[in-house]
Amino acid sequence: MFPKRQGIIVWLHSLKHSKHLRKFGNIHYVSKRLKYAVLYCDMEQVDEMMKKLASLPFVKRVEPSYRPFLKLEFESKGEKEKNSSYPLGYSAE
Repeated sequence: MFPKRQGIIVWLHSLKHSKHLRKFGNIHYVSKRLKYAVLYCDMEQVDEMMKKLASLPFVKRVEPSYRPFLKLEFESKGEKEKNSSYPLGYSAE
């Protein structure tokens, strides 16, 4: 139902051009101190958007966000111990 989205981190020379990034996607965050912006667009358009953004004169660098490709389900240490048959480290010999 919802399209897959991916973030793009855009490093800027000056923040006064950050409003121009609205044309390329949804601006999620703008850092004043580090001079970067995070914007989201559809995953199918990420490569095209990165090329367009990199060609702009006020952009230093463009990086993709790798969050959609990371595993976000983690196991706790307690779950691993509950599943093992020898939780105290004894081995059956």
